[in-house]
Amino acid sequence: MQPQSWKTPTLGRLLAGLCLLVSGLLCSLPASAVEILLTGAEDSPGVQSFTQALSELRPTDSVRFQPLASLPVPGKLPSGTRLILLDLPSLDWRLQDSQGPATLVLRISRLQARQRLNNLLPTHLSLLWSDPPLERQLRLTRLILPQVRRVGVLYDRHSEFLLKELRLAALPLGLEIVSESWDNTNDSRPLQTLLKNSDVLLGLDDPDLYNPKTAKNLLLSSYARQMALIGPNAAFVKAGSLASTYSDQSDWLAILDDLLDRPPASWPRTLYPRHFKVLSNPQVARSLGIEQMNEAFVASELAEGESRP
Repeated sequence: MQPQSWKTPTLGRLLAGLCLLVSGLLCSLPASAVEILLTGAEDSPGVQSFTQALSELRPTDSVRFQPLASLPVPGKLPSGTRLILLDLPSLDWRLQDSQGPATLVLRISRLQARQRLNNLLPTHLSLLWSDPPLERQLRLTRLILPQVRRVGVLYDRHSEFLLKELRLAALPLGLEIVSESWDNTNDSRPLQTLLKNSDVLLGLDDPDLYNPKTAKNLLLSSYARQMALIGPNAAFVKAGSLASTYSDQSDWLAILDDLLDRPPASWPRTLYPRHFKVLSNPQVARSLGIEQMNEAFVASELAEGESRP
């Protein structure tokens, strides 16, 4: 029996094999780099740190910061650029031109957006809210203070529009919103009236009401009645409120990384951060006779509640 001889591969088989090899190499290559441009009125170590962290998350993309003053009008930027605005001056610059690339507005509050946009949101903008969602803050209140029923809320002419949303969010939680207008923060009577008629205070992220000048009156008045203040943000918790939800730099980076993986046409018009944490003030909790909370556990409970339909 003759041994089987090796057959010489035909040209067609060689070409087919080569095509498969090239296809495999092409599939293993990363997608073309995306130009990600961050801008704001001022450069700073914090901005550079944030830009560097985003660049490390997206090594195949071109991520850079460019000061606002050195940019052309938005319509002159390449249409494929992913534009990220870091402050209000950059939003004002973007609003001057309806042309230009899709734009993410990072950490803008509901009040700031209303003052600048008056509920008219251009199609090329996606707003990422800085203030905690009202429903999340109410659920935090319910979770750490299950006995409360009447939630006191101070508002002024800038933040009054949030009350309807707040009342709707309170209904399924069995909470009642008690509100008082506080247009003159030098007059303590609305605050005192609210304290008499509430079980807890919930702070809206309204800098006219919650700021370093009003903090002492708000905190001393509420704790004189052994009443907790929830929110309005992490800074106020450090000043003396009981607790708040908030999103830090790592949370915002995760949110941006997710959005930048999607085509801009699919970006939401507005978005509350899905990633968040809980901050509490243990000293305040002790003074109010409230058991110190496990912040990570509370955040997990809130996130789990939001993921359920």
